[in-house]
Amino acid sequence: MSGRVYRREGLLNAAVESLSKAVDRLLSLQASQGWWKGELETNVCIEAEDLFLREFLGIADAEITRQTANWIRHTQRADGTWPTFYQGPSDLSVTVEAYWALRYAGDPADADHMIKAAAYIRSEGGLERSRVFTRIWMALFGLWSWDDLPALPPEVILLPKQVPLNIYDFACWARQTVVALTVVGAHRPVRSMGINIDEIRTGVRSAEREPAPLASPARRFQQLDRLLHRYENRPYRRIRNWALNRAEQWIIARQEADGCWGGIQPPWVYSLLALYLRGYSLQHPIMAQGLAGFDTWTIIENDMRRLECCQSPVWDTCLSLVALADAGVACDHSKMVKGGSWLLSQEVQVVGDWAEQRPHLSPGGWAFEFENSYYPDLDDTAEVALALRRIDLEDANAAQKALKRAVSWVQGMQCSDGGWAAFDADNCSTLVAELPFCDFGEVIDPPSADVTAHIVEMLCELGKDADGYGVDQEAIQRGVRWLSDNQEADGSWYGRWGANYIYGTGAVVPALISAGVSSDDPLVVRACDWLESVQNSDGGWGEDMRSYVDLQWRGRGESTPSQTAWALLCLIAAGRADTQAAHRGVGWLIECQRSDGDWDEPWHTGTGFSGDFYIRYHLYRLVFPVMALGRWVRAMSVDK
Repeated sequence: MSGRVYRREGLLNAAVESLSKAVDRLLSLQASQGWWKGELETNVCIEAEDLFLREFLGIADAEITRQTANWIRHTQRADGTWPTFYQGPSDLSVTVEAYWALRYAGDPADADHMIKAAAYIRSEGGLERSRVFTRIWMALFGLWSWDDLPALPPEVILLPKQVPLNIYDFACWARQTVVALTVVGAHRPVRSMGINIDEIRTGVRSAEREPAPLASPARRFQQLDRLLHRYENRPYRRIRNWALNRAEQWIIARQEADGCWGGIQPPWVYSLLALYLRGYSLQHPIMAQGLAGFDTWTIIENDMRRLECCQSPVWDTCLSLVALADAGVACDHSKMVKGGSWLLSQEVQVVGDWAEQRPHLSPGGWAFEFENSYYPDLDDTAEVALALRRIDLEDANAAQKALKRAVSWVQGMQCSDGGWAAFDADNCSTLVAELPFCDFGEVIDPPSADVTAHIVEMLCELGKDADGYGVDQEAIQRGVRWLSDNQEADGSWYGRWGANYIYGTGAVVPALISAGVSSDDPLVVRACDWLESVQNSDGGWGEDMRSYVDLQWRGRGESTPSQTAWALLCLIAAGRADTQAAHRGVGWLIECQRSDGDWDEPWHTGTGFSGDFYIRYHLYRLVFPVMALGRWVRAMSVDK
């Protein structure tokens, strides 16, 4: 698009019309229970591993396999590969798992689409160069040796918190996965799938078997891995049984009411495998509930079957309510009240794993999913609080109590350096990332700019209330100092949970303004100048996921609705609503809007693990433009 030039008054009128259509669309998507939930789309490893799990447990279904294979085939690109995100580079491990799943589903190795995939895999070093988790699945079916995988014995669960490499050194998502996989690895099961995939082997060594430089941390961990392998061959039986029993009970205690573990696919799948290997039948209530839960995460369309890796109703609902409030929807509107009441019912008041670091802190806050009581997160809690502040709830007293608990919990979870992480406090040990076992994704949860910004904004907002919520002004100032200290040299901020520097910058500047930082402060000026410098010629903003691994992509990519909205939120907060950059961004959103009030956004703009795992939030394309247009219209109307 060329970036149409609007006159000021014409742009404002067009924005009002665009916003009205978008608000109607967003309101129409609310569920009868009060929540909003868009699909979370990732990559085809989710579907491939679902087929592998079903085959291993003996519950494979021909129709499920056929429809899932249809989806995997549908997402294959012309060159035969699969990426981790839309229009991203080919990914070896994703392509290996997709290829293997299609071979399992009956696609012959000499089919054209399979020949292309196999050629790519071999050119990248073959299945031997795939990630450890891919090869763990292969080991389950005798396609890889358990002896050739990095060791991580179940005895790790016996290590006290004071000892390095204990399970609480891992981030919560990694912790749940690691505990379950240590049980699987201790049993070393092998099932026959009835196929081989020798055509994608090359005979090279796996990456973690390449000798690391002498005296390097990686070399020391390779030596540790060799020692652990020796122990695995002859474990102390009494200690091994103790560890397996402890791990089993740890896993059972963390199953959620809907049958999942942690509200995400990896620990859910591996926990089922672990318990199955511990002797739990598929009819056992824990197993039956866990397997049944997948049905609610399954989407079947056009004779294709895909799965969500996670569900985000709390996150989508609070963002939707904030956006609708920004758009001028009344605080007592029936859908606002219903959404707020549903959020209030989702408050977590259970002590979870976060208490390992903060044992004397009382619970409070919200999780991301329908069920995840052990792992509420600070990001959701901040946004839920901002949403509830904008609604006239029927039980205002209950809301106030919940917000007080949230403030107390959030402030208690502030890290020692002043920032906030997503799930834990001071989960910053980089030692676990050096383990050969951990070659996929983030395994720790340090403070991030986007989460810290959202919490600073929450505390500033609640601190304005005359009734008071116990907001500690010093906690806010420590958060602001952390944000100041972590600004990038070009003026941007790194975005941990969204792509990437545009997301981080779009979150931080509104928080700084809320905290009283002047729009003329160098922190804000440099951030806005950077955003304006990376605006696309069409008027929008976009950032490719490759910016996480290649800084040349920082702020660069095709324009998307959600990222354009993030940039606008920054500029509007900084008093730059009535600038050419903001006008062009608003114009881009107006021109790209669909007739039904929504936008198209095939790009992944959410981040799971930077460099490895990305998310396409299907509601981002609507909720953030509503938020940005609503704030822009209000800012321009005030200035008229």
